[in-house]
Amino acid sequence: MNTPPPSIYDQILAVVRLIPPGRVASYGQIAWIVNASSPRMVGYALAGLPNNADVPWQRVINSQGGISPRGDPLSSGLQRELLAAEGIGFGPDGRVDFARFGWEGADPAWLAEQGFTALPWPGRRYRR
Repeated sequence: MNTPPPSIYDQILAVVRLIPPGRVASYGQIAWIVNASSPRMVGYALAGLPNNADVPWQRVINSQGGISPRGDPLSSGLQRELLAAEGIGFGPDGRVDFARFGWEGADPAWLAEQGFTALPWPGRRYRR
């Protein structure tokens, strides 16, 4: 019996689980890796997580290094607290410095095995 391929949401969550503590990735970076149609798809996948999910959702931020507002007004503060607890610093403008805290990405061999993009992340000006 053939197993269906994982959904795009499952693929997104698998990659987000790889982001180590003390590092952040952008929605666009995750979308690039899983060949999603847009960074917004990553946001939808993370927004649908239950409260007890084993996915480090807080490590995904917007391309400017900021925390994107969510439906719950308290979640932005929680995300900032969780990131700060991992040692991630915020500048005076409230943004994270990708040069200092950005995730370099997953192992290219693992990405290729999963059918994901193993090409280097082109940067925050993501477009498919």
